[in-house]
Amino acid sequence: MADTDQDQKTEQATGKKLEEAMENGQFAKSAELSLLFPLAATLGVFGFSVSSASRDIGEYAVAMFTRFAVTSVDRDTVGVQLGEVLFTTGRALAPLLIAIVVAALLAGGIQSGFHLSAKAFMPKFERLDFIAGFGRVFSKGSLVRGGMDLMKLIAIGLALWLGTRGLITDPLFSSPVEAAYLGEFLNHATMLFLTRLLLALSIVGAISYAYEKFKTTRELMMTKQEVKDEHKNAEGDGHTKAAMRRMARRLMQKQMLSAVQTADVVVTNPTHYAVALKYERGVDHAPVVLAKGENRFALRIKALAAEHGVPTVENRPVARFLFAAGKVGEPIPAELFQAVAEILAVVYRTHRYYFHCLKARRLAPAA
Repeated sequence: MADTDQDQKTEQATGKKLEEAMENGQFAKSAELSLLFPLAATLGVFGFSVSSASRDIGEYAVAMFTRFAVTSVDRDTVGVQLGEVLFTTGRALAPLLIAIVVAALLAGGIQSGFHLSAKAFMPKFERLDFIAGFGRVFSKGSLVRGGMDLMKLIAIGLALWLGTRGLITDPLFSSPVEAAYLGEFLNHATMLFLTRLLLALSIVGAISYAYEKFKTTRELMMTKQEVKDEHKNAEGDGHTKAAMRRMARRLMQKQMLSAVQTADVVVTNPTHYAVALKYERGVDHAPVVLAKGENRFALRIKALAAEHGVPTVENRPVARFLFAAGKVGEPIPAELFQAVAEILAVVYRTHRYYFHCLKARRLAPAA
């Protein structure tokens, strides 16, 4: 029973799994949304620029037909006239084409989280498997997709039927109208059909994307064992990490102990804490913590200080504060400047010979 529970995909996909799926192009994709955005862009461009575009094309057509009778048609003039036609048409259609391209990119970006993946464009040769393809045709996903296509067909048909029913009563079909009214009617009819079509596809697109999101989430779900394995791989083996921490701690302790012999003073608690400090005029802006330790390591620092004649001062509050707030290799906290300055002043007066030898000791490693 426990094995069965471990094999069931009951856990949400981890961040790493989602990132890998995005890299492989496995995310919720809706064909309806990819169609909806360009359609909305087309409707927006038509609403703002169709009148100016039709006016420009109309003015060019009038000018062209006005001078048509006096314009000679030969190899030189045909090229110029074609260039003018292409320029006028391109200027009128450019906003529409740009809007459609931007909308298509935006639709893909929103669905993919604007995440570019080279693997998503790589050919998938497993799709050439006819047996697997036959299974996909009769799978649950294909039935849902067929239902979505049927819903889309019904929505588009309903939108066109409602639009046609509203336009069939227009005076254009029952009485004579001016020629200019035909352009207004076509503009009104196009906007009406596009608006209704956009609303219908919005509903279908929302349903389609919600299903694709649900399906992708289900496909990416993981078993409890997969989650455990991923966390283990991400964090590394516990024994290895513990060994690395111990090695780093020993290396740091070794470096601290080797620096004790160049310290100006070791402040103690007297037995629980020991902190070694260094201050070189013209080099350090404030006393620097060379080493610190508690209990047994504090005793090692004190023993090494005694071996090399480093002055030791017992000051419990200062030692305790230095151990808690001081960082090895960094200046002491500003709150301790006055207290440490008083300690160093006493040490400098009572251990002049040590500091005379300390200068040579500090220069010895660099020599």
